[in-house]
Amino acid sequence: MIARIAPSHLAGTVPAIASKSVAHRLIIAAALANGVTDVTCNTSCADIEATIRCLEALGAKVDRAEQRLRVHPIPKSQEHGILRALAGATLDCGESGSTLRFMLPVACALGADATFTGAGRLGERPLSPIAEELIAAGCDLQGLGSLPLTTKGRLRAGTFKLPGNVSSQYISGLLLALPILGQPSVIEVTGTIESKPYIALTLQALETFGVSVRVETGAALDGQPRTRYLLDGSPYRTPGSVSVEGDWSNAAFWLCAGAMGTECITVSGLSLSSAQGDRNVLAALSCFGARIRRSTGAATVQPGTLHGFTLSARDVPDLVPVLSAVASVAKGTTVIRDCSRLRIKESDRLQTTTKELCNLGARVRIVDDDLVIEGVDELSGGVVCAHNDHRIAMMAAVAATRCTGAVEIHGAEAVNKSYPLFFEHYRALGGSVALSEE
Repeated sequence: MIARIAPSHLAGTVPAIASKSVAHRLIIAAALANGVTDVTCNTSCADIEATIRCLEALGAKVDRAEQRLRVHPIPKSQEHGILRALAGATLDCGESGSTLRFMLPVACALGADATFTGAGRLGERPLSPIAEELIAAGCDLQGLGSLPLTTKGRLRAGTFKLPGNVSSQYISGLLLALPILGQPSVIEVTGTIESKPYIALTLQALETFGVSVRVETGAALDGQPRTRYLLDGSPYRTPGSVSVEGDWSNAAFWLCAGAMGTECITVSGLSLSSAQGDRNVLAALSCFGARIRRSTGAATVQPGTLHGFTLSARDVPDLVPVLSAVASVAKGTTVIRDCSRLRIKESDRLQTTTKELCNLGARVRIVDDDLVIEGVDELSGGVVCAHNDHRIAMMAAVAATRCTGAVEIHGAEAVNKSYPLFFEHYRALGGSVALSEE
């Protein structure tokens, strides 16, 4: 699909969609609980649907109503008294890295003979060192390094060791899986943890479902930071009903458009006390010079005189593309550090962010694992490719608000991965978008 966007500033109010990060975790927990759970979720997307599809393949049942999912858990085995997955299940993860990295440990903890499939770059995205930990704990994984990937055997409780400088999804995947075993286990992480707020979301979901996790911090023998997550074997217990909060990572696109434009933009339906790391978009935009206004359940950004600064992407990697768009029209130089993990997303986001913003007239370059952006007064417009990456497509659409000419986004259907309503909401804020088939 091609999205043709005429130059225009955005303004007004738009509702936040459901956080897919929170939805993944709550829906998985519901499928592993001891009874039915109603999950209020105001929107869905391809990634959330991938997780639901995988849980249904393992025996869960999900009934759908308007803005609600009723999750019936995976049935228990009468023979063994443990949760049981259907033998020979095929789990289609689509293009969702979260789904694969969460469901692989879950399937192993269930003892599932499962086959994981997927699309796009999913098979290329790394699974080490979580795969080695699963194998050491009694699982047989065949096909590592590509898809399909098959699992056999059942995970044993124990101590799992991971470095902190890998995807936080590995830690979250183990945290979600280990309560199934009903025995104490420990996850030991050495070094500074990347994307730590996402682990906080997982711990929050586990607490909601009655799972006890104690977190200990200190130093390892070599002086590196060490974090230990201690699970006491408590099982998932349904709270009856839960709600998926609004998504800060997708709200960030509108809030950044507010900083770049001429009028304010408000996103409603957000928790200002959320554990989502991407809530820090407000702090970043304030550092750029935008004016921020917080109210009950909403955030508003008003334009200001933007100027560059230096920030770390360690805990907010998903914000890098859209913050780069803001930096491209901020005075002076912006440096975004700690971007190495962007290379293994749906696209190599260091490369695609740089290439497509430059195609629109920005001045962006890569220095090692950092992005260096020299601000310009206005962008020119032009043709960009989404590279099958939802955040690149949405970044280009936001950048279009500061272009003197039209922007044409090829592969614009990539937004369906996380935000199917994106272009509808773009129009609701006054944007001019024409969609057509390629």
